Amino acid sequence: MYLGETWQGEKISQYVQNLIEQVQSDENIKVLLNADIQNVDGFVGNFKTTVQTDGESVLEHGVTIIACGAMEFKPDNFLYGLDPRVMTGLELQDKLKADRAFDACRTAVFVQCVGSRIAERPYCSKVCCTRSIKSALELKSIHPELDIFILYRDLRSYGLREDLYRKARDQGIKFVRYNNECGLTVAAVENGLDISFTDRVLRRPMVINSDLLILASAIVPQKNNPLAQLYKVTQNDDGFFAEAHVKLRPNEFATDGVFVCGLAHAPKPIDESISQAQAAASRAVTLLSSLELSVSGMVALIDPNFCSLCGVCVSVCPYSAPKFNEKTGKAEIQPTLCKGCGLCAASCRSGAIHLKGFDTGQIMAMIESFMFEEAVGMTNVE
Repeated sequence: MYLGETWQGEKISQYVQNLIEQVQSDENIKVLLNADIQNVDGFVGNFKTTVQTDGESVLEHGVTIIACGAMEFKPDNFLYGLDPRVMTGLELQDKLKADRAFDACRTAVFVQCVGSRIAERPYCSKVCCTRSIKSALELKSIHPELDIFILYRDLRSYGLREDLYRKARDQGIKFVRYNNECGLTVAAVENGLDISFTDRVLRRPMVINSDLLILASAIVPQKNNPLAQLYKVTQNDDGFFAEAHVKLRPNEFATDGVFVCGLAHAPKPIDESISQAQAAASRAVTLLSSLELSVSGMVALIDPNFCSLCGVCVSVCPYSAPKFNEKTGKAEIQPTLCKGCGLCAASCRSGAIHLKGFDTGQIMAMIESFMFEEAVGMTNVE
């Protein structure tokens, strides 16, 4: 845990340590460390997850909550990794938490949006602005004489966090907006680090000589996360897990019984992660407390007499609803997994699959009814 406290001054380490102790002491919670998920079978209320630890074991569970988090982006520019005076925001927090003094520092510079809001990662990482201001205030409290600059393209300490910005300005922390189109470079010189940029307001090149450079790195997820394929859930273009509906089902996936929370879903501060985790847990408990679960009646159905064992339906279904029957060898649909998308019915070469409510006869009857109503309407008009 790198962060020492929230933007409001709440102690994070103590809170997390209490959670760890509660989890480890609870007899109903089993913790598997350094475990890999090998395979997932089943559906809501009846998942079977194969986990590899010291040996291989199968966990039977009713719901799944994906909270795999995200990582801090490790820059490949601005001399990061080449000069010890250049560090990320989390690395600075780790040093502050360890009470490592910066007595020799005269100037510190923060650079925002490192790895964010670029073509590769067009999203805002949301927490960087507030964390940089918070860290700058911590440095200022340790060394009041320290000159601190925050270089930004756009700055957003949203909500009540705006108070931190005002406090930083009052304490002499300088905020400078630079022109990203003109670039920003860092060079190691004899007396420190030269940060060169173009001031967006003055429209002229500027150089700040600094003893410390802190990069506000992006929050990055694991793209092509194997959990997405195992649990049949989707990731967006940025690599974060995509919920079923941003407003109506913000904690759920299209796959029933699978939920998401925290940084696995999107960049967010600690308080929002906790709120979303509580929401996901509440939805999970709702399912677990049910004696029966209703499924949609609009599901696919396979006529085994026409099934040619081609396996197209098994390969194209995004929800793994079709499977081969071990006894007959013919394909069959698992109704609890089927979402009624009709992809298998449209792909079946033998015409063995029918989507309930959308058989050919039913569709033709709808068309005939519509055409009849149109004809009657035209007759009445005449």
